[in-house]
Amino acid sequence: MSARSTVRWTRTAADDLLDVVDYVVGRDGVPAAHQLAELVTGEVATLATMPLRCRVVPELEAEGIDGYRELLVGPYRIMFALRDGDVIVLAVLDGRRDLAELLIARALRERT
Repeated sequence: MSARSTVRWTRTAADDLLDVVDYVVGRDGVPAAHQLAELVTGEVATLATMPLRCRVVPELEAEGIDGYRELLVGPYRIMFALRDGDVIVLAVLDGRRDLAELLIARALRERT
């Protein structure tokens, strides 16, 4: 059995999840948004015991960057890193969109 890690959400990842939930509220209503939020947070909580079961982010691995993993929940990619025994949730991204485009847009937004 593996050691239990602490799962910590970055502000950016928490904001990502709130943005997704807000979008789903507008599209499908509050019950669907609540269900999605529960599903995502529940799946992320499982990272406390087995984070290495998740794959390395393929687009980053292709560039020789292997320090980031992702958990897939429906169409969403939850990116995280392992740091000092903790699981750090970095982003909740729509997997139907291009990862490079999303990360570039985020970097540009954070510079302003």
